[in-house]
Amino acid sequence: MIRGILIAILTIGVVGTAYWGYKEHQEKNAVLIHAENNYQRAFHDLTYQVDQLHDKIGATLAMNSRKSLSPGLVEVWRITSEAHSDVGQLPLTLLPFNKTEEFLASISDFSYRTAVRDLDKEPLSDQEYATLKQLYAKSEDIQKELRNVQHMVIDNNLRWMDVELALAAGEEKQDNTIINGFKTVEKNVNAYSSTDFDPSFTSVKKEEEGFNHLKGKVITEKEVPKIVEKFVPGSTGNMKVTPNGKGSPLEFYSVSVNDPKKKSEIYLDITKKGGYPIWLLQNRKVAQPKISLNEASNNAAKFLKDQGFSDLILYESAQFENIGIFSFVSVYENVRLYPDAIRMKVALDDGKVIGFSARDYLASHRKREIPKAKLSTEEAKGFVNPNLMVQEDRLAIITNELGEEVLCYEFLGTMENDTYRIFVNAEDGSEEKVEKLDNSEPIYQEI
Repeated sequence: MIRGILIAILTIGVVGTAYWGYKEHQEKNAVLIHAENNYQRAFHDLTYQVDQLHDKIGATLAMNSRKSLSPGLVEVWRITSEAHSDVGQLPLTLLPFNKTEEFLASISDFSYRTAVRDLDKEPLSDQEYATLKQLYAKSEDIQKELRNVQHMVIDNNLRWMDVELALAAGEEKQDNTIINGFKTVEKNVNAYSSTDFDPSFTSVKKEEEGFNHLKGKVITEKEVPKIVEKFVPGSTGNMKVTPNGKGSPLEFYSVSVNDPKKKSEIYLDITKKGGYPIWLLQNRKVAQPKISLNEASNNAAKFLKDQGFSDLILYESAQFENIGIFSFVSVYENVRLYPDAIRMKVALDDGKVIGFSARDYLASHRKREIPKAKLSTEEAKGFVNPNLMVQEDRLAIITNELGEEVLCYEFLGTMENDTYRIFVNAEDGSEEKVEKLDNSEPIYQEI
C-alpha cells in the first residue's frame, strides 16, 4: 500500500517536472522566436530602405527645379534616418559597423543641411553635386551587398540568433554568411573617404570624437571589479566582463552581475580609457515607495558627487510607478550645458540608483569658450510667441537639428493649460527648439 502511494507520488513528481520543463522550453522558444522575428524584420527593412535611398538620391540628381529638390532631399534625410534606426536594431554591437553607420549619418546630415537652406539664394554648388553623385554610387554598392546577404539568408534559411550567439562567444566562423556579408559592407564603406563630404559636414562625428576628451589611463579587465564595487557598492554575485569589438571608436567593457540572493541582475558598460561608467541598469523588483521624489533626487545628486561628477544641477524629474527619474546638466558661468546631460533612475523603496546613463555627458563634456550673447534677454523675448506667459529665462547651450552647439535663451512659460520650453538663438533670434513639457498624468478610477 505504502509502496503504491510512493510510486504514485514519484510518478506525479516526474510528470510535474517534465511538464514544467516543457513549459520552460516553450517559453524560451517563444522569446527566441520573437527576437529572431524582430531581427529579420529590421534586416529586411534595412535592405528596403537602402533600395529606396539609392533610388531617391538618383532622383535628386535628375531634378532641375529647386522647388522639387528641397523636398527630395528631405525625403533622403527621412529614409536615411529610418535605415540608421534599422541598423541599431540588429545584433551588431560586438561587430564593428561604425563606418556604415557613420556613412548613413553623413548622408542624413548632408541632405538635411542642404534641404533646410534657401536654395534660391544659395543653390547647390558644383562640389555638392559631386558629393551627391558619390553618395549615389556608394549607396549602390551597399545596396548590392545587402541584397546579396538577403538572398543568402532567404535561400539558406539563416538565423540572426546564430549571429548574435557567435558574436557574443567570439566564434566568428568562416562560413557565417551574415557576419561575412556585413564585414564586406563595412569594408566597402571604409574605402569611401569622409573627406569627400564638404568640410562643414562634420557634426555627425562629434559624439564619437567627444570620447577623445576622456582623461585617465587605460584600465585592464582585472581592474573592472574594483570600479564596479565603487559604482555599485555591495554588488556581489557572478560577474562576467566582456570587452567590446575591436575597431570601435569607443572601447569599453560590458559587465553583468547576477546576484541570486538579492534576486537582481546588474548590467553596465565601462570605458577602457579612464574607467568611466557609461550606463547602468539594475534589474530587480521595486517595492512600494518609502521615500519621496525629493528625497530620491537628493540621493541621485549625492551619488553623482560621490562618483566625481561636479557642477551638475537637476533640471527635470518625474515619477513612474515606484521609480524616480531625474535629468542633470552641467552649468558653467551660469550657462546650462544641455549636451552634458546625465539621466538617472532611483528606486523609491530604498533610495538606491538602479539606472544611470552618462553617454551624452562623456561625449560632450569639456572646457568650452562660452560666446557672448548678441541679443539681450528682452530682445530675445520679442521673438517668442506673445501668447506665451514667460515664467523663467536663462542662457543655455543646446545642440540644434544640425548637430551644432548654439548659445540660446531658454524661456519656460505657459500657454493656456500647457507648459513649454522654448530656445531662442542668442545671436539672431531664430527659434532653435520648442518643447511641450509633459503634464501630470490623470488618475483613472474604476466606475
